[in-house]
Amino acid sequence: MERVAPISYATSGGYRSAGWQQQVRVDYVVNKVMQTHRGQAEDSVAQAIHDQLRAVGVVPNGRQIAVYAAAISALPQLPPTTR
Repeated sequence: MERVAPISYATSGGYRSAGWQQQVRVDYVVNKVMQTHRGQAEDSVAQAIHDQLRAVGVVPNGRQIAVYAAAISALPQLPPTTR
């Protein structure tokens, strides 16, 4: 009878840490809000981030939202696009 190959728990290549999908969703929402709410009041930016994170199934972290909102509100508004 042949021996069974040993099982290896080595993490090579495709291993991802726990919570990676959540971080991808946070990044997506922050980038989306950055495009639409630049230069607006921090409160409205924070509310937009909070609402959109809830919509994609992420429980928002209040302190992290405040950091993102402060950075986004400090950005200059984008000029309107004309085609």
